[in-house]
Amino acid sequence: MAKKSMIEREKKRQRLVEKYAAKRAALKEIANDESKPMEERFKARLTLAKLPRNSSPTRLHNRCQLTGRPHAYYRKLKISRIALRDLGSTGQLPGMVKSSW
Repeated sequence: MAKKSMIEREKKRQRLVEKYAAKRAALKEIANDESKPMEERFKARLTLAKLPRNSSPTRLHNRCQLTGRPHAYYRKLKISRIALRDLGSTGQLPGMVKSSW
């Protein structure tokens, strides 16, 4: 089980990303528009840099929904490999059979 503080920090980042998504998209569109004057594009870049760092979607990290584990994460199922194995062993995932050799 991951530390509660790390799970909460990730939730806070997710909220910030959702809050600033529209503002970041608008500023990036202005900054990347070649037809706009250089001063306006530069001002948009400065404004973008003043936004909170944790509002950037690249700072998000996938975590297991059950345990909060950040590594060995299956995107399709949104759980880690350990949680997947536990659920498969107890028969809670349809079509999954635990193999042993």
